[in-house]
Amino acid sequence: MAYYTWILAFHVMSFTSWMAMLFYLPRLFIYHREHSDNVEFGEVVKIQEYKLYAYIGVPAMWATIISGSVMLYLNPGIFQSGSWMYIKLFFLAFLTAYSFSLNSIRKKLIDNPEYKSGKYFRFYNEVPTLLMIAIVIMVVVKPF
Repeated sequence: MAYYTWILAFHVMSFTSWMAMLFYLPRLFIYHREHSDNVEFGEVVKIQEYKLYAYIGVPAMWATIISGSVMLYLNPGIFQSGSWMYIKLFFLAFLTAYSFSLNSIRKKLIDNPEYKSGKYFRFYNEVPTLLMIAIVIMVVVKPF
């Protein structure tokens, strides 16, 4: 299974790219919301939000999910190594839902630049960090 490590490397790279989008897109929402009175700035941020989500985030998310699924297919015994993988997949489900929620928020901000507050988005920006910490601990430490 020499190619397994290549798939793993691709998985880590795609996960890193996906996380970059998850960390930065809510920050753009903060700028979008807190500068809603500046129409020109808002138009630029809308383009950045769309491109970050559609051209980086979505492809990286699917690359992560597909490469992870291929690794699980190639190594089904990993499910017998403890419950850490089940817990990781549980957190991955939340991370995926969070990713889709960002697109919903992006669309709402287009229709209503006053949607939610900058403070709300600052809080929302912490969600992927917490999920990433949980996922990395499950994979590296395997506490369960």
